[in-house]
Amino acid sequence: MADITRRADAVWTGNLVEGNGEFSVGSGAFSTQGVTWAARTEEPEGKTSPEELIAAAHASCYAMALSHTLTEAGHPPTRLQVSAVVTFAPKPGGGMMVASSALTVRGTVDGLDADGFADLAAQGEQGCPISNALRNNIEITLDAALAG
Repeated sequence: MADITRRADAVWTGNLVEGNGEFSVGSGAFSTQGVTWAARTEEPEGKTSPEELIAAAHASCYAMALSHTLTEAGHPPTRLQVSAVVTFAPKPGGGMMVASSALTVRGTVDGLDADGFADLAAQGEQGCPISNALRNNIEITLDAALAG
């Protein structure tokens, strides 16, 4: 398989606190989105943030990776519900940083007990390309349980 690339473009006007920007994605999957410092650090008011986009990427990537791990182990999932909560926090010594991503998954999977699901969930996290891009840069936690 050839390398696959994806593109996003951003424009920012003004200073950090009072300025604003917007970005678009090359696929056209969603419309141009606005970003501001206030939306990033206070109430979003209909705007997104880089951290929210990281959370979306992490949750969806992990769902795919876990689905593959479960299927390879002979337990294809009926349903996986994944959330990622990404924390933007003060950086020691000044500035800000992406500090963590907390993954939570609830799965409906036939033929697995809670321990088996938790084990495969951890393996899936290790195989998630977004987790691997973030690993050793931020804290990644995983809360995995069967649904119900």
